[in-house]
Formats: sequence, structure tokens, C-alpha cells
Amino acid sequence: MVKKVINYFKKEWFLSGMLVAVALAALMPSVGQSGGLLHLDQVTAVGIAIIFFLHGIGLSPQAIKAGITNWKLHIFVQSATFVAYPLLWLIFGNVFHAMMPAALAFGFCYLFVLPSTISSSVAMTSAAKGNVPGAIFNASLSSVLGVLITPLLIQWFMGMDGVEMDILDTVISISSMLLLPMIVGQLLRPVLLKLLEKRKSIINKIDKWVILLIVFNAFSDSVKDGIWMDFAISTLAMTLFATTVILLVVVHSMQWIARKAGFNREDEIAAVFCGTKKTLAAGVPMAKVIFGANPMLGMMLLPIMFYHQIQIFYCAILANRYAKESEHEEPAPVKQAA
Repeated sequence: MVKKVINYFKKEWFLSGMLVAVALAALMPSVGQSGGLLHLDQVTAVGIAIIFFLHGIGLSPQAIKAGITNWKLHIFVQSATFVAYPLLWLIFGNVFHAMMPAALAFGFCYLFVLPSTISSSVAMTSAAKGNVPGAIFNASLSSVLGVLITPLLIQWFMGMDGVEMDILDTVISISSMLLLPMIVGQLLRPVLLKLLEKRKSIINKIDKWVILLIVFNAFSDSVKDGIWMDFAISTLAMTLFATTVILLVVVHSMQWIARKAGFNREDEIAAVFCGTKKTLAAGVPMAKVIFGANPMLGMMLLPIMFYHQIQIFYCAILANRYAKESEHEEPAPVKQAA
């Protein structure tokens, strides 16, 4: 029995690692928080750059071209981010206002109009063996478009004025984080490709280790910032329940729609992970610009703080499931007769 349990955890080391990361964040948040003992905010940034560098080496120019020119995928992801989610507010906004304080309801409105994440969307797509070039393009495009679209939607839904953002800084940040390492990897592809293929078993685990560090960092920050203690238990429970339901419904709806639209597995994975993520990293700075010194800012940010934790945890589980399905579908090597 003990041996079976040990073998199970060895086989499911990634899921076990996420549970351990969450537990460590609860027990030792100062170790994993941004700027903490391990400086995981910087470590994960380096890890993300390494992932894109390795993808730059591994991706053929033909694959990159196919990812960029896949307009069906691009339209799907951007429509999910900036049309489907805002429609949720238009349809259910009155329900949110009726069930919770106004500031918390507006927090859900803010969650719905945020752009997608970049790093975790691509990392999850990579771990799930999906369309990485398509994910990079769409996650980056979503972040750039969000600088313009998110304030406009907020102004429309909530009547906020005086929003100013630096688009150039956003573009430079995205380029340095994602595109530059990938370009360097592409340039070094002829030199390093054979070396990476010999270390494939190790390389394939790097993105999952980076995801585990992101989980540890994200949960440590939330514990250290006291989002679990600054609000009433009923408020936290309501927010947790609502964000969980929203994520699960949207993720599996996107899966169903992607399959009905005829996406292959790789495109479906990129569509689901890029189209259902919402960014906390860009969301908090944008909120400070949009809402200024509003005393209810903490409550407005509560939905995206919860959603961020849940999306990382659940999408990591989903990525692991996709990866296992891909492995089972890969044809076995043909043995040649002696």
C-alpha cells in the first residue's frame, strides 16, 4: 500500500509539487514572496526567459510562421478575452450588484475586462504540448491590446475618466520578456539544437518547474499581503466561490467551443490557456492608474487576486492532463526486424 502511494506521487510529481508549493506558501510566505529570501519574482522571470530561449531553439521557422498566421486562433483568443468576458458583466452585472457590496461587484467587472497573462499562459501551453508560437503571439497581443481596451471598457461600464497609460513601455516589457529570448534561441538554433535533443528528458521538465515556482511565488505574495485576513470570511468565501465557478465554466466552455470550431489539439490548448487567463501582474498597476487612491481599491482587486491563484492551480492540472493525453496518443516506435 505504501509502495503504491509512493509510486503514485512519483508519477504525479507535478500535481504533488503544486500542493507542496501552496503548503509552503502558507507556512513560509516570506521565503517565496516577491523580494523575499529566494527572490522568486526575479528567479521566475529568469525561468520564463529560459523557457522562451529553449522554445526559440526548438521551434522551426515554419512552425513560428504557422503560429503567427493562424488567424482563426487569434480571433478566437482575443474574442474570448475582450468580448466573451465583458459580456458576462453585461449579462450578470445586476446579479453581482444585488449579491455583494458595490466595490466587490466592480472588482468582478474589472476582472472581466483585463487582458490575458503572458508568462503562465505560454508556460502552461508548453507544458500541455500545445501551440507555443500561437500562444506567444496571442498572449503578447492581448497584453498590448489590453492597455487600450481595458480602460475603455472600464470607462464604459463604470464611468472612469482620466486614464493614461504608456503603451511603449508595455511593448518594450513584453518584447524583452518573451521575444528577445526567443529570437536569441532562434539565432543559436543551428548550434544548440542537437545538444538540446540529447537532453530532451530534462528540457521537457523545465517549464513545469518554472510553473511550480510561479505557484509558490503567487501564493506566498497573497498570504504575505494578507488578502486572506483583511476581509470578512463571508466576503472571502463568496469571492472564492464566484471566481472558481467563473473559471470552470469559461475554461470548459472554451474547450467545447474550440472543439466545435474544428481546432486541432495544439490550437485548442493555446486557445483555452490564452483565452481564459486574466493578468494580475498588469492588473494591479492598471488598477492603481484607473482607480487612483480609491479607498475601496483593495476590495476591487480581490476577485483578480483570487482568480489569479485559482487559474494557475487549475490550469496547471489541466496542462498536466493534456500532456498525458498527448503522450498516450503518440504512436509507439516501430521495431525493426533484426
